[in-house]
Amino acid sequence: MEVLIRENADAGCLLGARIIAQLVRTKPAAVLGLATGRTPLRLYHELIRLHREEGLDFSRVTTFNLDEYVGLPASHEQSYRHFMQENLFRHLDIDPARTHVPDGTAADLQAECRNYEARIAAAGGIDLQLLGLGRNGHIGFNEPTGSLRSRTWVKILSEQTLHDNSAVFGTLAEMPRHAITMGVGTILESHQLLLIAFGPAKARAVLHMIEGPLAAICPASALQLHPRAIVVLDEASAAALQYADHYRWVDRNKLDWQRFT
Repeated sequence: MEVLIRENADAGCLLGARIIAQLVRTKPAAVLGLATGRTPLRLYHELIRLHREEGLDFSRVTTFNLDEYVGLPASHEQSYRHFMQENLFRHLDIDPARTHVPDGTAADLQAECRNYEARIAAAGGIDLQLLGLGRNGHIGFNEPTGSLRSRTWVKILSEQTLHDNSAVFGTLAEMPRHAITMGVGTILESHQLLLIAFGPAKARAVLHMIEGPLAAICPASALQLHPRAIVVLDEASAAALQYADHYRWVDRNKLDWQRFT
């Protein structure tokens, strides 16, 4: 696991955008796994800027989002399809047919999960999966104690996640209780992982993810198994790490070809 600590969330998101941009420039037909929520917004804004001002081309890129709430149509303001359309897709030259988000209103949710896995496989797998980190250590909507080998499926959201995400719905009562999400096993099959986590509220989850044991109680700890996992933090989210100085040392002493340009 490569741990990169930056001064603040803004610097972390700019680094994350450079990592994704470097892949897209190297492989114009890249398959990107994308995430939603407040954390990646600044990263998406930078990708939009790179497209508009530096010609970063998304016309051949394919995307798969991690998850979607069960019961919300794509037109709903809090659906993740709507989030991606408003905050990224409509600002790029990406082909809408190449953008994939699970259908939370599918008549047969189990079939939708199987089909989503099949679409990922048909695209050749995900080149880079962007991840956020829940305060309870979840990635996607894979909550604590779930299987570390799980596939795309319907998950029950934890109370912690419901409280953390309910603000955008107005009240807790309006918050969906279920979501379709890529499983941890699905996520780990991505060729590269990029997790971003910022702020003091994430410090405990960051500690368990990076320096804790591999355990289903912290689903993000599964990143320890991946050969190409990059974790981008700010000083606040890295505050509890015991080996932060070591991660900074490794970062400072990289060879030129190991750095992100």
